[in-house]
Amino acid sequence: MEGKKILITGGMGLVGSNLAIRLFELGAHVTLIDSMHPNYGGNWHNVAGYENRFDIQIGDAADVDLISKLVKNKDFIFNLAGQRSHIDSMENPLDDLKSNILTSLVLLEACKKHNPGTKIIHTGTRQIYGRPEYLPVDEKHSTIPVDINGANKLTAEKYHLIYHRNFGIRTVIFRLTNTYGPRMRIKDGRQTFLGIWIRNLLEGKKFKIFGDGSQLRDFNYVDDITDAMIKGAIAEKSNGKIYNLGSDEVVSLLDLAKMLKEINSAVNYNLVNFPQNHKTIDIGDYYTDFSFVKNELGWSPKCNLSKGLLKTIDYFSENKSFYCK
Repeated sequence: MEGKKILITGGMGLVGSNLAIRLFELGAHVTLIDSMHPNYGGNWHNVAGYENRFDIQIGDAADVDLISKLVKNKDFIFNLAGQRSHIDSMENPLDDLKSNILTSLVLLEACKKHNPGTKIIHTGTRQIYGRPEYLPVDEKHSTIPVDINGANKLTAEKYHLIYHRNFGIRTVIFRLTNTYGPRMRIKDGRQTFLGIWIRNLLEGKKFKIFGDGSQLRDFNYVDDITDAMIKGAIAEKSNGKIYNLGSDEVVSLLDLAKMLKEINSAVNYNLVNFPQNHKTIDIGDYYTDFSFVKNELGWSPKCNLSKGLLKTIDYFSENKSFYCK
């Protein structure tokens, strides 16, 4: 990555900012674009100390003129922009469509016209699979999303593959599971339920576990995600392919809560009934078969959940005021 010119859409969020810092450390020239929408993950503190080392553009990733300018001469484009909240997608489906479909189509069309030689690394989501028919879920699993966000994310993936097959634009897609770590959104549960759990932990408040807490999940620490994306960018064998990211470490939500309590004995939680708007889109148990990316790109997660939670809580213990306003 040394000397490479990089564009990251959604660059001020959890994955984008951590990726930008890592790429800078590897010697890349990094440009970020982010709308800084108040309901999304962008946060100025995520790039604290790096403000003058990145080219930061605050703007709409659906702005054709802006994106057309930014894609020029970029060696790699990491397409991370998008609305993440499943509940918000059901309440404001047109906003989700713009954020997760239109932005990708604008980017792809701009690359076709102005930089067809670039490579796009796109982040998808496990939500596109819907309720698992079998576990662990591999890339061959059927895709039956249970919410608008999952449907739009799936459509964005298909656009990337169409532009790869028809116009020769190199693309690789990573389907993320529950991603966490420093610089995540913790002021509410829009990005991940773990975010609001951590905020409540830091504030000495109880957090809620929906249902009986038996739901199984896997998690990836953000540094492992950025490692996978860089490997996918560099490897030519990844072109036109889709990879699941995940972990062999599978825990129930109740066991996850107990892990947090081991870190901070003051932590407490309640089991509560599912709110109806959550219940209708809940996918039940989910964990990932990531053997394809392991075999093809040599990737597997390095940070276990216990260590990752400690590092995340340490970060927010020192920086809480920047994330809870």
